[in-house]
Amino acid sequence: MEYAMPDVYEPTDRTVPTRSRERAAYDRELVHSILDEAYVCHLGFVRDGAPVVLPTLYARVDDHLYVHGSTGSRPLRMAGETDPGLPVCLTVTHVDGLVLARSAFHHSMNYRSVVVHGTAHQVTTVEEKRAALDALVDHVVPGRADDSRPANAKELAATAVLRLDLTEVSAKIRTGGPNDDPEDATLPYWTGVVPLSTRYGTPIPADDLDESIEVPEYLKPPPAGD
Repeated sequence: MEYAMPDVYEPTDRTVPTRSRERAAYDRELVHSILDEAYVCHLGFVRDGAPVVLPTLYARVDDHLYVHGSTGSRPLRMAGETDPGLPVCLTVTHVDGLVLARSAFHHSMNYRSVVVHGTAHQVTTVEEKRAALDALVDHVVPGRADDSRPANAKELAATAVLRLDLTEVSAKIRTGGPNDDPEDATLPYWTGVVPLSTRYGTPIPADDLDESIEVPEYLKPPPAGD
């Protein structure tokens, strides 16, 4: 019998922020949307008693996150050295706008972020590794996995993949304008929000690309006004 996943992630001591708790969220769909829209995560772990944080690509498949790297990569080796895996903290952040207040103290950013705590494990089966690598390619550019040569046996052997389950998870979001103090309302400084966004630019072909090969539809920018 299959059971439906709950709509929210259960808060824990590690996922409840100490500041601005009203900005925290645990809605599963919201968390997934933030993860699916970003490209780069930061993976934190402890090496030789000191913290290390690495930026890396990732992909989400259902309630699992996958990151990949060389089989010689330290965190990937550490995750495979013992059965318990590698304790990690993974974060993703979108900066949606620069919030400019009248006072320097109240300047801020509008953002959406996700923090995941858990234990990462190496993916050991060829089937899951292939599926994870396809997901990583499609996460960067949807549809690209089917439009490129898949990894061969040598490349698979040289690539390690970590799986991190989405269990201990929280999102944090700031929206809206500046929060100026009332006594600053008449100061003669511009105040408001400068929106930021990420979008495709015009694709630049490789120098050796056959001129007969056209830009795929999934890379073409949307029409003006969309």
